[in-house]
Amino acid sequence: MAVFRIERFSPLPAAEAWRRVTDWERHAAQVPLTAISVPTGLPSQLGTVFVARTGLGPLAFDDPMEVVRWTPPAGGRAGVCQLEKRGAVVLGRASIDVLPTDSGSHVVWVEELRVRLVPRWGDPLLASAGRRMFGKVLDTLLASPGDAHG
Repeated sequence: MAVFRIERFSPLPAAEAWRRVTDWERHAAQVPLTAISVPTGLPSQLGTVFVARTGLGPLAFDDPMEVVRWTPPAGGRAGVCQLEKRGAVVLGRASIDVLPTDSGSHVVWVEELRVRLVPRWGDPLLASAGRRMFGKVLDTLLASPGDAHG
């Protein structure tokens, strides 16, 4: 299983950082050849299912995910969102924690994933690619409108 961890500090308050990093449809803007839909509808909550569709035409696959824990930050408490990946191609889980800090928030994203047909010796490469790609996603989601990332 490929495992990676990404951390970002942001001047955004924890509630705003949470809102941005759990806006599933916005994640797709930074992931090539990917669109995200939320068939269960918004807002996100426990049980929300969203699907990342990656690829072109017949060479595309779905990566359905379900929110299995949903605890938004409140009253100085960290927010925790846990996802289960339940696709035919991508399996695993992700956890997104948003912790309030004196100067904004600290976001921690940990992902464990398995891609069918990728041999286990490919896990380090998969983790490295995931760290880069999802790091860019976090940078963009947490950027202020005037930042170079946004």
